[in-house]
Amino acid sequence: MLESFSDKNKHIAIGAALGIFFTLSTTAVVLATRGSFNNYSAQRRNSHNSGKQGRRRSSIGESISKQIALPKAEKNSQICDGVAGLIGDTPMMRIKSLSEATGCEILAKAEFLNPGGSTKDRVALSMINTAEKEHILTPGNGSTIFEGTVGSTGISLAMMAKARGYNAWIVMPDDVALEKSQLLEKLGAHVEKVRPVSIVDKNQFVNLAKRRAQEFGKDDNSSNSEESSSDGSHKTGFFADQFENLANFDAHFTTTGPEIYRQTQGNVDAIVMGAGTGGTLAGVTKYLKALLPDLRAYLVDPQGSGLFNKVKYNIMYSPTEKEGKRKRHQVDTVVEGVGINRLTRNFAMSEGYIDDAIRVTDQEAVDMARYLVNQEGLFIGSSSAVNCVGAVRIARELGPGHTIVTLLCDSGQRHLTKFWNDEYLTKQGLIVKDVVDNLDFIV
Repeated sequence: MLESFSDKNKHIAIGAALGIFFTLSTTAVVLATRGSFNNYSAQRRNSHNSGKQGRRRSSIGESISKQIALPKAEKNSQICDGVAGLIGDTPMMRIKSLSEATGCEILAKAEFLNPGGSTKDRVALSMINTAEKEHILTPGNGSTIFEGTVGSTGISLAMMAKARGYNAWIVMPDDVALEKSQLLEKLGAHVEKVRPVSIVDKNQFVNLAKRRAQEFGKDDNSSNSEESSSDGSHKTGFFADQFENLANFDAHFTTTGPEIYRQTQGNVDAIVMGAGTGGTLAGVTKYLKALLPDLRAYLVDPQGSGLFNKVKYNIMYSPTEKEGKRKRHQVDTVVEGVGINRLTRNFAMSEGYIDDAIRVTDQEAVDMARYLVNQEGLFIGSSSAVNCVGAVRIARELGPGHTIVTLLCDSGQRHLTKFWNDEYLTKQGLIVKDVVDNLDFIV
């Protein structure tokens, strides 16, 4: 009886255990299946949402692409061929403070943005191109370009000489801003400094540069001796002669003048600028007056230069040349780059095209440079300051509503040791003001 009861209990226990096992197994399967289904559903939802977002992003991208127009091809946006390709097409800027003070539109062509830092890049390129066309120079054969300059033309020539495979020999007065000769040396030019003397002196910097070119290759034992290059052509000494070489005038007649006309759409009442070689003034004026007969052209001349009297009275004369005034090593002006006491071939090209002349003092130039830094953040060189003084004078003379164009030839970075050196200016008897905030200094 007991044994039978025990067996019965065993069977009940085994049955219960099997029931629990099957119950747990079924639950696990159901849960696992439900989890897989949930995961699958989540993946479907994510995939669906991702697809919607992707389609939405694609739709937005297509919408944006339809709204963005392809840029038009402009010359300035094209890839240039070497440093020569960067020369010219400089921007024209409105000088706000001068325009508002005069009631005129005073526009300035930013020539200091040329790769060599000045308008002389155009001249250097034109003179070298002309010499190559005339087979005076052969690119890459190591010939030497000689020039007499107060700085900017030499820098531009040294830059282009390196680009074309030439050497540069620059003769300059020893009183020009130090940074100019330093830059020339960094560009690989040979720099020869001489004392400032009259053009009639054989050792005047231009005369000496010409003589150095003529002597090139004559002495076989000298460092200047002529040699044959690898292509069989002879290395030559080429005197660029910026003052008399009409490739100077041509550079501005064919590039600077047309650019000004295009940028202003011919809306110019007056052109105002200084002259050194005279190439810029002559080239620009002659081009613009051919298209704009009513255009007025004004020469702006610093103290110590004779061009003012040449234009006004047809006499090349400067008060500093007066008997008893001439010193052996005098400083006629702190301005560099414009002003001269002789008539050059390039300046002669402007005969009959210049309407009047303006004299600008060193003090006015110094004050204008400080004024433009204070008002515009514009850091300009001495010749640019002279041009801006002239532009204001002419704006006042013509009256409100006129458009006056001038040039910013170079920046103040080439004038740190002189025109922007307060100690130097004070020694020259000039007053350096901490702040110049009006144009009352222009008389």
